[in-house]
Amino acid sequence: MKIGIVCYPTFGGSGVVATELGLELSKRGHEIHFITYSQPVRLELLSSNVHFHEVHVPEYPLFHYQPYELALSSKLVDMVKLYGIELLHVHYAIPHAYAAYMAQQMLKDEGISIPIVTTLHGTDITLVGSHPFYKPAVTFSINKSDAVTSVSESLKKDTLRLFDIKKEIHVVPNFIDLEKQEHNFTDCQRGMLADENERIITHISNFREVKRIPDVIKIFYNIQKELPAKLMLVGEGPEKEGAELLVEELGISDRVVFLGNSNEIDRILCFSDLFLLPSKTESFGLAALEAMASGVPVISTNTGGLSEVNEDGFSGYLSDVGDVKDMSENAIKILSNTDTLNSFKANAKAQSKKFDLRNIVPMYEAIYEETLKKFLVH
Repeated sequence: MKIGIVCYPTFGGSGVVATELGLELSKRGHEIHFITYSQPVRLELLSSNVHFHEVHVPEYPLFHYQPYELALSSKLVDMVKLYGIELLHVHYAIPHAYAAYMAQQMLKDEGISIPIVTTLHGTDITLVGSHPFYKPAVTFSINKSDAVTSVSESLKKDTLRLFDIKKEIHVVPNFIDLEKQEHNFTDCQRGMLADENERIITHISNFREVKRIPDVIKIFYNIQKELPAKLMLVGEGPEKEGAELLVEELGISDRVVFLGNSNEIDRILCFSDLFLLPSKTESFGLAALEAMASGVPVISTNTGGLSEVNEDGFSGYLSDVGDVKDMSENAIKILSNTDTLNSFKANAKAQSKKFDLRNIVPMYEAIYEETLKKFLVH
């Protein structure tokens, strides 16, 4: 198949998943065309089966905001015609599904038919899409897609609750390439960050309010009162400054390391003993899955899709949003006994195998084939 993939080319979960999906599909013999405003961060290597087409948005003084949807839909039309793309897979309802539908209509006028598969990732539904201003456009975009997928059962329920959806929504979970998670280094250099007797706790995010960074710090504060520990905070974002102030107020600056954005996530997870994700909401919880794939148990909330990823009492523990006391107690339960910790580490690794991309990508292939078949019949 010749497949066009439209995504945000950033460090965010949807962009990473879309890129990894395209790369794996290319290995399976499909021709993949990434169409977006810059090269996706995980797209290191272009090949005969992987192509990148940049969407340029011309600057016009007439527009207060430059019309990306217009530029994207025009680019999609051009690329479909030029390369004979057979199917568009767009990640995020708006603006991508909206632009794809416009491209589909323009192509129809030229006698070219192309189906659209839309994947819902989370904030396009729960944050942006549910805003009254965007709701009609999101509803329209989803209903006009030829197939719709959602990264978790929880997100599917949210979508059906918030919008008047006429389409069937297939749940295809996010995934991870477990082969890439196999560490190709033997020395994690753990000693650079912590003493041998200290447990290393990690949190990785974009430091937005939804991640509840103060809860991460309070949980760690409770942990370090009971046993020697260090906290690694990875990422940048609006909540970082407040986090630094809270760490100072609690007098734990010598036990907390702010690492900023890092390209060495695998190394950081390699020497981690526990991952904290006390988010207000997570449509899936890709950061938790990446931790588990490195054998790191997860203390998380039970919100959104997290309970579909993190199995309570097996790969970690689930608590209600804001229940710092329960999360702290669960963390200490795992960390205070080495045998218990090792058992949870093994379980986390085992749980992650359910989400290996070799198990998930065939689900997308089946949806593509079914969609193309139905589309050609119509």
